[in-house]
Amino acid sequence: MALDDGDRRPSPEALLERAERQGRGRLKIFLGAAPGVGKTYEMLMSGRGRQADGVDVVIGVVETHGRQDTMALLEGFEIIPRRVIDYRGQTLDEMDLDAVLARRPSLVLVDELAHTNAPESRHPKRYLDVLELLSHGIDVYTTLNVQHIESLNDVVAQITRIRVRETVPDSVIDRADDIEIIDITPDDLIKRLHDGKVYMPKTAKRATENYFSPGNLTALRELALRRTAERVDDQLLNHMRAHAISGPWAAGERVLVCLDHGGDGPGLVRYARRQADRLRAPWAAFHLETPRDAMRSEAEKSRLATTMRLAEQLGAETITLPGSRVAAEIIAYAGANNFTHIVIGRSGKSRLMELWQGSVTQDLVRYAGDISLHVISGQQAHATAAGVRTAAPPKPFRWLPYLGSTAFVALAVGVGTLLDKILAVQNLALVFLMAVLVAAVQGGLTAGVYASVLAALCFNFFFLEPRYNFTVRDPESVVALVFFLGVALVASNLAAAVQRQARAARQRAKTTEDLYLFSRKLAGTGTLDDVLWATAFQIASMLKVRVVILLPEAGEIAVKAGYPPDDTLVDADIAAAKWAWEHNRPAGRAADTLPGAKRLYLPLSTGRGAVGVIGLDNDRQGPLLTPEQQRLFDALADQAALAIERVQLVSDVDRARLAAETDRLRGALLSSISHDLKTPLASIMGSAGTLKDFHENLDDAARLELLSTVIDESERLSRFIANLLDMTRLGSGTMEPNYALHFAGDIVGTALSRATKITAGHVMRVSIPQDLPMVKVDAVLLEQVLFNLIDNAAKYAPENTAIEIRGWADGDSIRLAVIDEGSGIPADDLERIFDSFYRVRKGDFVRAGTGLGLSICRGFVEAMGGRIKAANRTDRTGAIFTVSLPIAVQQPISQEIK
Repeated sequence: MALDDGDRRPSPEALLERAERQGRGRLKIFLGAAPGVGKTYEMLMSGRGRQADGVDVVIGVVETHGRQDTMALLEGFEIIPRRVIDYRGQTLDEMDLDAVLARRPSLVLVDELAHTNAPESRHPKRYLDVLELLSHGIDVYTTLNVQHIESLNDVVAQITRIRVRETVPDSVIDRADDIEIIDITPDDLIKRLHDGKVYMPKTAKRATENYFSPGNLTALRELALRRTAERVDDQLLNHMRAHAISGPWAAGERVLVCLDHGGDGPGLVRYARRQADRLRAPWAAFHLETPRDAMRSEAEKSRLATTMRLAEQLGAETITLPGSRVAAEIIAYAGANNFTHIVIGRSGKSRLMELWQGSVTQDLVRYAGDISLHVISGQQAHATAAGVRTAAPPKPFRWLPYLGSTAFVALAVGVGTLLDKILAVQNLALVFLMAVLVAAVQGGLTAGVYASVLAALCFNFFFLEPRYNFTVRDPESVVALVFFLGVALVASNLAAAVQRQARAARQRAKTTEDLYLFSRKLAGTGTLDDVLWATAFQIASMLKVRVVILLPEAGEIAVKAGYPPDDTLVDADIAAAKWAWEHNRPAGRAADTLPGAKRLYLPLSTGRGAVGVIGLDNDRQGPLLTPEQQRLFDALADQAALAIERVQLVSDVDRARLAAETDRLRGALLSSISHDLKTPLASIMGSAGTLKDFHENLDDAARLELLSTVIDESERLSRFIANLLDMTRLGSGTMEPNYALHFAGDIVGTALSRATKITAGHVMRVSIPQDLPMVKVDAVLLEQVLFNLIDNAAKYAPENTAIEIRGWADGDSIRLAVIDEGSGIPADDLERIFDSFYRVRKGDFVRAGTGLGLSICRGFVEAMGGRIKAANRTDRTGAIFTVSLPIAVQQPISQEIK
C-alpha cells in the first residue's frame, strides 16, 4: 500500500480564519503572571520601537500607578485625553474610544485589558473597546495578568485564595495575533515589592505575606507559560493547515490513540493517558468509521462506544471520522493536527490473514515517517456497561420486503416480455438487474438476495431456450445465467450496503439532533428542578421507559423527579438505588446486583464521582435496554450529570459565599459587641462605683457629672441595643411599616429633639419648605433614619462645623438631605457604607460605633418604598446623604366624603 500525498490541500477552516483577519487590526497582549512584572513598561518600550520605525503610535490609556520609570516612558507619545464621567458624586476617567477612532492611528496602546469601564461608557469592559478598535483596522498593544483569564479564574483562586472579579473571555486571548510573556523570577518580583516599585511600602508588605508568596508566584508563572504555549500551539496548527504542510512539527508533544471495536480499547486508552501525563501533552482518541462498521454486532458497537466514553472521562478529545483506507486516514489526520505520537493495538490476525487482508499496524510502521508509533498489546476487556444485561434488538420477520421483491421481478418479467421481440435475450438481463437493485434498496440485503435468485430463475424460465422450463441447452446461456446471478448478488449487496449506511446516517443524525436539543435545554436551565425534569422527560420520551431520578440528601438517597411522576419506592428498589449510588455501579433489574428490584438503577457520574441515580422500568419482562439504547442512555446521562454538577457547584459557591459573609458578620458583631457594650458598661460601672464609694467626698457638681455620664452611656447602650433589634427585624422580614400621612418637617423636628446631646457641638441648619407635600410613611421609622444620619454626621464632622438638613420636592417624590462639613467619603466606600458593620477608616483609626446605623437607614427607607444614597459635596469637603420618598397621592375631598 502506498499513501497518496498528492491531494493535500490547505485547510478551508484555516484559510477562512485567515480571510476573516484581513482588514482587522492586529492584537498583541503582554501577559504577566502577576502585577509588577513590567508589562506596562515593556508595552511602552515596544511602542517606542514601533514609533522609531515610523509607525503612528498613540496612547489610549496607560496606568503608571506613580512609577517614575514608567512615567518617564510616556514622553514623546501623543496621549489621547481621557473622557471624564461623573458617577454618583465622584469623577471617573476612561479611555475616550470615540476620540481614538476619530484620530485613527496605526497603533494604540491600551493598558489593563480586564478593566471594568464606568457605567455610562459604551462598553461595560475595556476588552470590548479593544475589539471595536481592531474591527476598524487599528492595531492594539495591551496588557493582561494571567489571573484575569476566564478559564483560569478558579485555578488562580485556588492557588492564591483570592478570587478576581474582572475577567477576560478566552476567545479574546485566542483572537490575539501575538502574546509576549513578561516574566521575572519570584525573588526579583518580591525585591521590586520591597523597593516600592509595585505598591506603597505598607501595601507591599501585606501583598508579600499573602498574594506574592514565592509558591504562589511560581504556580502563576507556570499557568502563564502553559496558557501561552496553548495559544502558540493553535497558531502553529493553523499555519500548517493553511499552507498544507505535512506534519508533524515536533514543537510540542501530542498523543493520538486509535481505537476500533476490539476488546483491548480500555487498555490502549489508559496507556495513552499515562503517556500524555508523562509528556505533559494533550491527547485525543480517534476512530475511523469504515463501511464495514454498519455490519458490526451490537456488542462490538457498545464496546467501542464505552471505550470512547472512557477516553472522554479521562480527559481526551474524541474524534470519529468516516473513511475506508484506515492507515492512510490515521496518518493524514495525525499529520494535519501535528500529533507526534500514535498509540495503536497489536494486530490479532494470523500471519496468513495479514498477507491476505493486510495489516494496519504494519502499514503505520511503514508510512508513519517522523511520528512515533506505540504498538501496545492492550489487555482484553469487555467495555460494555458493567453488570447490566441488555436486551437483544427486536428483529421481527417482515414479509413486505419479499412481497415487494416478488412484485419487482414480476414487473421485470412483464417488461421483458414486451421487449423480447425487439431486443436480444442478453439485453433483457438488464431489466432483471434493475429489479434486483430496486429490491435491494427498498428491502435490504436479504430481500436483494431473494430478488437475485428469483430473477435468475425467472430469466431462465421465461427467456432462455428451451423456454418455460429450467433446462439450459445452450452453453452460452449457462455462462450468461451464471454471470447474471453473480452480478445480481454483487449489485444487491452493494445497494443494500448503501441503504444500510443511509439508514444509519439518518438515525445518527436524528440522535445527534436530539442530543443537541437536550444539551441546549440543559444549558438554559438555572435550577436543579428544571434540570431534573428535563432529564426525566428526555430519557422517558427517547427510550420509551418510566424514569425516576434520585439524589443524595442527608446521607440518604431520595426521589427528586420522575416521568411520569412517581415517588413511591419499595424496599428492594431503595436498597438497589442506594447501592448504585454508593458503589457507582448499576444495580436492580437486569443487573448483577440486587436483580429483584422493579427498576434498573444506573449512576449519574462525572469526574468527581456519582452525583445521583436514575431508575428505569417498563411493562415488559427481562432486560430493559437494547445495546443501542444503552449507548444513547450513556450519552444522555453524561449530559445530565454534568448539568446537575454545574447547578450544584453554583449552589456550593453561593453557600460558601453566604457562609463567608455570615462569618464576617459574626466576627464584626462580636467585635462590635465587645467594644460597644464594654465601653459604655465600663463608664456606667465606674461612675456608679465612684458615687457609691465616694459619695460623701463628692460635691454636687462632681456627682452631677457622674450621673450625667451614667445617663449618657446608658442612652448610648440603649441605642446600640435598639439598632441590633432593628437589624433583627429587617433580617427576619417582619418589618411592616405603619403607614400614615405626615409632614416631613414635623418628623425632622422630632429627630432633632432626640439628637440634642449628640449635636451640641455643631451648628444645626434646617431648611424645610412649609408647602412641602405630605408623605405616606411610618413616622417612627423615618425618625430613626434621620436620627441615625444626624448621629453619623455629628460623629464624622469636626466640632463647631455646620450640619444642614434640607427638604425639597422633586417630581413625584420629596427628598431629605443631611449634609455635613467633614472630610467626605472615600470613592470606594460610597456603596459599602450601607453594609452591615462596615465603618469607613479615617486615617489610622475607625470611629466608635457599630457600623449598623446606615445599614438600618437603607433597610427602613427601602421598606417604606424609598431610596437612599450617599455622595460627596462638590462645593467643599463633606458628605451628603439623600433620602427619596414617594409623595402621597391624596384623594379629592369630594371623593373622600362619598
